[in-house]
Parts: sequence; C-alpha cells; structure tokens
Amino acid sequence: MRYCVFSGSSSGRSPIYAEAAERLGHALAEAGIGLVYGGASVGLMGIIADAVQSRGGEVIGVIPRALVEKEVAHKTLADLRVVETMHQRKALMAELSDGFIALPGGLGTLEELFEVWTWAQLGYHGKPCALLDVGGFYQSLTAFLDHVVAEAFLKPIHRDMLIVEREPTQLLAALRAYRAPQATKWIAATPA
Repeated sequence: MRYCVFSGSSSGRSPIYAEAAERLGHALAEAGIGLVYGGASVGLMGIIADAVQSRGGEVIGVIPRALVEKEVAHKTLADLRVVETMHQRKALMAELSDGFIALPGGLGTLEELFEVWTWAQLGYHGKPCALLDVGGFYQSLTAFLDHVVAEAFLKPIHRDMLIVEREPTQLLAALRAYRAPQATKWIAATPA
C-alpha cells in the first residue's frame, strides 16, 4: 500500500504546516504505508520524505530531469525516479499509488490533486483523494467547492469523494474506509 502526497516545495508561513507533514509522514510509516511524492528535499516535500524515512518507511520520489537542480532532488532516497516531463511524473506517481493526499501547497499541489480527483470522478480509477486541512488551510477551497455544487457544476456525490480531515490518523482511517461511488459525472441540463 502506498499513498501519493502532493505538497509544497515551500514550508509555508506557519510552522504548523511542517509539523503536520512530519506527523503525516510518521503516521504513514507506522501504518506500513509507503510514500510516493515529487522527489524534492525542500519544503513540505522534503519534510514528509524525511519523516517517513526516519521511521523506516518506504519512500519513492518522482521528479522531472529539468527540476532535479531547481527543486533540489532528494539525494538520500533509495528510490528516486527521474522522468523527462511533468506529465510522466504525474502518471508514474498515480500508477504507483493507492490513494492521494494533498498537504498545504501552491498551484502545483492543487493542480495535481484536481487532476487525480477528476480522473476519479470520470471513473478512470477508484482511489481515494483527500485533503489534510492543516489549521483550516483548505477551508475556503472546500467552501468554494460547496458553491460549485450549489451552482450545479458538480454533483454532491462527486463533491463527497474528496475526503477532508484535520488530523493524519483520522485521514488515514478515512482513506482506508473509502469506497468509490458508482455515478456518472454528467449533470442533466436544467429544463428551460
């Protein structure tokens, strides 16, 4: 069992983000769950990788060649896979993973999460997708997603596919309990 964790190459403004990345890394290792992530040694990415490794857990990093220098590839990983493109990175991370978690992060973190969640919505996979909502970091995003549902651009069943928890242990329990819904993506047109 492995989970892919998307997270920032920055540690963010508050120390709570780094603390949460470390706690999640420890929880993964202690549960015997491997980590798949973006392969960097900096920011929350490096913190979670180090945390998993410190408890003897499996870590697989996947990084495009062009970002090896820019993102400071993690050099102590036993399994660092260098690919040519961002598309190959995301495809390999998805292939290697049994579920997806987003820690706080920026555009890349959001883009990666939304892509795998969209794939789940379309039925391309049945793997769980989740947010670790550290200190309410994702509160505005989840409120916006509820607005998207209210405006009939997203079915409630597909909104509910995104697991949101504040603590790593509850998040891992929710991921284990997840069952993909059986519903089509398309929303019927509203009659005129």
